[in-house]
This record gives sequence, C-alpha cells and structure tokens, in this order.
Amino acid sequence: MLRVLVVNTGSSSIKYQLFEMDGPKALASGLVERIGEAGSKLTHRAGDAEPLVVEERVADHSEGFERVFHAFETTGGPITDLAGIGHRVVHGGDRLSAPTLIDDEAIAAIADQAPLAPLHNPSNLLGIRIAMASFPDTPQVAVFDTAFHQTMPPRAFRYALPGELARDLRIRRYGFHGTSHAYVSRKAAEHLGRPAAEVNLITLHLGNGASAAAVQGGRCIDTSMGLTPLEGLVMGTRSGDLDPAVVFYLHREAGLSVDDIDDLLNKRSGMLGLAGANDMREVARLVAEGDKAAAEALDVYCYRIRKYVGAYAAALGRLDALVFTAGIGENNDAVRAGVCEGLEGLGVILDRKRNKGRSAKPRTISADGSQVAVLVVPTNEELEIAEQTLAVVAGQASAPSPEATGP
Repeated sequence: MLRVLVVNTGSSSIKYQLFEMDGPKALASGLVERIGEAGSKLTHRAGDAEPLVVEERVADHSEGFERVFHAFETTGGPITDLAGIGHRVVHGGDRLSAPTLIDDEAIAAIADQAPLAPLHNPSNLLGIRIAMASFPDTPQVAVFDTAFHQTMPPRAFRYALPGELARDLRIRRYGFHGTSHAYVSRKAAEHLGRPAAEVNLITLHLGNGASAAAVQGGRCIDTSMGLTPLEGLVMGTRSGDLDPAVVFYLHREAGLSVDDIDDLLNKRSGMLGLAGANDMREVARLVAEGDKAAAEALDVYCYRIRKYVGAYAAALGRLDALVFTAGIGENNDAVRAGVCEGLEGLGVILDRKRNKGRSAKPRTISADGSQVAVLVVPTNEELEIAEQTLAVVAGQASAPSPEATGP
C-alpha cells in the first residue's frame, strides 16, 4: 500500500489526513484545536466509524501529536509503512517554488520566509520538526500555498515600489490558496475533457478566506492575494483591496496603532465589518429578513469578485471556464448567481436550475449556449498535498534549489 499522511500545523491546531494513494481514498482524518488553551479538543475520524472526540487540555503541539498518534492506535492501529508525510507550509516566498523534500537546507529556507508569514511558517516548522522526530525514516515533503503562483510574470507580481527596496525586503505579490487553485484547475480541465495546457480558466476559491486566480494552460498568470492574504477579494473578516492611505488616515484620525490597524483589517473587516456576520449562511438569513446592511454587503462581495473576473478575462485573452470552489463557492448558489449576473457580455450565461443543484463531483452550471463554461469543482487541498508529496518521494518531481530569485 502507498499511504501518505498530510499534516497542517497551525499556531493552535493540528489538522491531518491519512490517504491510501491507490484509489485514492481517505483512511482517517482529524483535528486538534485550541492547543494551549482551555477547551482543547481532538476529533478523529477513521473511515466510516463514529468520530472519536477527546475533550482534554492539550498543553502544546508535542502533546497534540501524541494525542493524534494515540487516536490512530485506538481506532485502527499505529501509523506505519508511510510512503511519505506531506506538510502544508503557507509561505515559500520566492525561494521555494515547488514541493520540496525536507532536509536541513529546506528547513533553513522555510525559516527564512518567517518574516513574510510570522503567524504561519513558525507553526508549520514546528509540526515538521515533531513529525521528523517521530518518523525519522519517513521522507517528508513541504508543499507551499504560494508555489502555484510562482509562474506569474513580473507584470503581475511586481508592485510599483523602488526596485532595490522591493528586492531587499522581498515585497511582491505571492498569492495563496495555491494547492486549491492547482487542484481545481486540473480537475476542471478533466471535467471539460480537454488537456490542461489548452484551457484558460478563472478559479474562484471562496471560503472565509477568498482568492481568484487566472490560469492559462495550467499555469497561474495572476492572482488576487498579494504579499499577504489581506489583498484582493472581500473575505469573511479581511477587508481585501483598500486604498493604502486608509492606514495612515486611521492612524492620524482614529489614533490606531499599527497593531490595531492590522487587527482591524484582518479580523474585524470584510463581511463581518459590512454585515455584522462573516458566515455566509448568517448573512443570507439577515438578507432574507430584510437587513439592508447585509444585502449591501452581499452586493459588495459579489461585485468585487465580478470585477476580478473581468480583469482576469482581459489578462487571459480568452476565457474557457469560470470555476467556483471552497465552502462558499461550492455551496452558495446565491453568491454564484450574484457573481455571474452581468457577465453575459463575456459569454457567461448561468443556468439557474443547474446552479441550485448539489453534487460532490465537478459539475457544469452554465446554460447550454454559454460561450464560457461555469463549473463547480469541489476542492481537496489535502489530497493535492498528498499527491505532490508522493510525486517528490517517487522522484517524479525534483526539489528546487533554494536560491533567491528576487522580484
């Protein structure tokens, strides 16, 4: 059997999934949450069995991993005979642009990106170190959220800042949700029955975090998130695109510190700031009750996405399909309708009946006469990480040299 364990270590959580790659099939999955806090909990699912839930304080990540290993032993035996372990790493910067076999050099390169993702890369590295100590003979691979977007040309990733400053501080657009955009763009091409190299797509990853990507022949040429995940679309709690001078204005007129503004724009803005709720189901309830702020917020949300679709259609030159994915993109037909409304001039014609359908598989929701296909493709970032991990382990992908390329 070819089994791969996928690990996503956050600052206070450990998310994991075990795959049998001949299939492939998810054998088990789980989440340890609120590590180091009151209310710590492990939820572990093995196959179709009832989930194992353990509500006991987890002091730190080392203890969290011990709980995970014990959960496997309790529900089906210890984790053995792994072909590899794949780790989600948020930021690869401009040095790590492909899935990378983890060694001392790779760890140093990941640590070097910490200033670009101070809330994520250190936690990702902690999980890597614990897993390497627990499975010293198992190959481990880092898969980067930013990697898929490293094919963007300079005209897309550069900011209009002094060149030397940008190079020294590595200020550029990196983009995120790369594993999701990579997975759904490939699955969308398969659904259309065409080689990925021949298809131009706009992929919309719409969850609590949201991003758009222009994918030309299987390669990303532009994406909405930037140096950080704050840029781009309106999100659950993030503002998305904003006049940079708003930051100075908030500091001068409201007396907010840099940390206060960081918290405001990342955690208290977006749909939460506009509608008072960041869960789209709650927003929909408020809209149904006649809440004007919620209705306007939803209009802003869809309009911002629609503007990016228009811009990326121009960047691509030819658009074959518009692809919705992630929690909102896959499940919220009102958002999909709101995004597509007004795009008829680009050849996008939605079939309202198909749009209201539900399926766990990729599906077409555009009308038969639509020049541009509109698809809903369920994402599976963990499976994408597992497949990339296996490719590296099997020697089908080579680890890149971690040399800075600059913006």
